[in-house]
Parts: sequence; C-alpha cells; structure tokens
Amino acid sequence: MKQPVIGILPLIDIQRESYWMLPGYMDGILAAGGVPLMLPYTEDPAVLAHFVKICDGFLFPGGQDVSPDYYGQTRQTDEDEVCAPLDRMSVALFRKVRQADKPVLGICRGLQLINVIYGGTLYQDLPSEHPEGVSHHQAPPYDAPAHCVSVAPGTLLENIVGVRELAVNSLHHQAVKDVGNGLTVQAVSEDGIVEGLSDSKAAFLLAVQWHPECAFKSDPKSLALFRAFADACRIA
Repeated sequence: MKQPVIGILPLIDIQRESYWMLPGYMDGILAAGGVPLMLPYTEDPAVLAHFVKICDGFLFPGGQDVSPDYYGQTRQTDEDEVCAPLDRMSVALFRKVRQADKPVLGICRGLQLINVIYGGTLYQDLPSEHPEGVSHHQAPPYDAPAHCVSVAPGTLLENIVGVRELAVNSLHHQAVKDVGNGLTVQAVSEDGIVEGLSDSKAAFLLAVQWHPECAFKSDPKSLALFRAFADACRIA
C-alpha cells in the first residue's frame, strides 16, 4: 500500500529563530500510514510549487493567530500572537495546493486560516466576543473531551466519524465568525461555534477546530480523521 507523503506547515518561533512541531501531528499521520514531512519556511513560489509536486497532501496545523489583516479587521489582541511570515507562506502554499487539488486537513489555526482564505472572518477573542459558557480552552490532559459538537447529516465529517454527536477536546481562543464562500459547515459546538468546515468541490478538504493530534491514541474518531486524510492522499 502506498505511503503518502504529507507536508506539514512549520510552526515558527521568530524570537528564537527556530521551527518547531508538536509530535502529535506527525504521529497521527504515521498511525494512519502516511509519511509526515515538516516543511521549511519559504515564500519562494518555485519552492512552494515543488512542495506541491512532491507531497501527496498537506496538513495545516494549529499555531499562532491568523492576522486580521487577511479579513479586513484591526488587531484586538496581543501582537505577539501572530506570525506574519507564517501567514504569508500558508496563504501562498494553500492557493497552490488548491490549484493542484491536493488533499488538505486543517486543524485549529488551519481551520481558521482556510476560512479566511475563502473570504470568511474570525472571532478574535471568544471569551470577550462570544461568552457562552462553553470551555474552548481546556486545561490538561488535552486528550480528554471538553465539550460536544453536533455533526451535520450527510457531510464528509459524518461519513468519517459515523456519528451525529462527537465529544471533542478544545484549545483555542479564536474561531470562525462568518463562514467563507464555498465552504460547508460540518459541525458546530453546543454554543454555536463552527467546529468543522469542508469544500465539497475539492478532492478532499476538511478542517476541524479541535485537536485530533492530541487524542488519536485513545479516541478512534480522532484516528479516523487521520486515516481518511491519508487514504485521500494515497489516491491524489
């Protein structure tokens, strides 16, 4: 069976001049039969095009906030929480990936980034902009469920997880506000926050707000997300 090569966007620490990666993203891909490859930072169009050529799919992981410049707003929270170089690389690479119709899995920031690229907006700070009592920023352990989401019927996500209600972990302070054009809501939390998005016109494009990379070892539904993504990458 083909082992698909899956590119993962780097996490960038500007102050330390370093890249880093949480092992769960790589371990989840390995558990699903894929080969994870953390990409180096670059904005060179030729190098980004080469990434698209050599990788069978791409994972857009969690990380810093997406700059509100991309959805026409001014920054309302700590400037240190954004990473302008990563934003630029992520947007440029995503557009090339979609042009080639390679499979995409977005997690947390990845979901928010995809929504913004499709023309959507974000809540910059849920506690102040959408205070509904649901905990979206849980304490450890991060593989434990924090709240439930309702999975929309007939969606890609329902086909993968096989249920209409799903208990998920949660670690974010931003979220989708206005859904981008062309995206379909896959799941919502108990307080109405968008927890999953997909583009039905793509070969495979699914993004979730929770963190399956923290839970796939103990939660079969989280592992199912990685497996469905890897399976899509095998035939890309």
